[in-house]
Amino acid sequence: MATLRSDWLPALAAFESAARHQNFAHAAEELHLTASAVSHHVRKLEARLGVALFQRHARGVSLTAEGRQLADAAGNSLAELDGTLRALRASRDQAPRVRITTLHSLAHTWLLPRLPRFLEANPGIGLAFDTELALARFDEGGPDLGIRHGPGDWPGLAAIPLMDDTLVPVASPALPGIDAVREPADLLRLPLIADKARHGWPDWFRAAGVTAALPPERLQFADSTDAHLAAALGLGVALARERILAPFLVDGRLRRLPLPPMPARWQYWVIYPAHRRLAPPARAFVDWLLADVARFGP
Repeated sequence: MATLRSDWLPALAAFESAARHQNFAHAAEELHLTASAVSHHVRKLEARLGVALFQRHARGVSLTAEGRQLADAAGNSLAELDGTLRALRASRDQAPRVRITTLHSLAHTWLLPRLPRFLEANPGIGLAFDTELALARFDEGGPDLGIRHGPGDWPGLAAIPLMDDTLVPVASPALPGIDAVREPADLLRLPLIADKARHGWPDWFRAAGVTAALPPERLQFADSTDAHLAAALGLGVALARERILAPFLVDGRLRRLPLPPMPARWQYWVIYPAHRRLAPPARAFVDWLLADVARFGP
């Protein structure tokens, strides 16, 4: 093969992204190109090398043996180069800053109480948080990593398992009728509060063996913390995620009802772009977070 020159890099970058996604359109979205531009880069690379890198079929594309060999080498090389560039950019700053995207509910009730331990152990690293509900784009200028609740198979993202979760019914001790709750069907007489999670009250009642028609949810919130706050104000019973419930139980605003818990369908993950290596400050935060959960529990 000819000596690698800089004019190979755009084609290699397009190929590496297409190989990782097994899809030209997804690669184009990641690289801010058109699908035809990605296809042009790949065909140009195949012409230069004299080998087919993809098998093209009606359902999409798949790597050939030669394509897999080049994909492994290109992925490792581009990740190493990206990590070096990010480290060099970070070295210009007096204080490295890790940009983290996560859910407001997790940041507010679970992560913030742990942060003093990180800041004490890493006085030279700053943190910046984004608590948007939507999954962030990890492009230039975006977050370094995320902590998300979900299935763990987001395209183009590496996902490290952080902790599982459990769903439990909770209510304010002052909610009228709460002391009469003895079994799952008793909740049918009380107002229900929900968030927009896909795993909710219908699943819990089904798991608890309740087959009667469910009453409509009185209140629904986009963020779980708001659902917990509504329950703490005595507005109904919430199906709470145990990992973000502790502050409400400690101060007595909510109490767990004597009803069966249900394992959550999804868990929490640390996520970051699969194609690039975490910069040292971000790696330090991830290592600390995993160690903190292992030492103190989720």
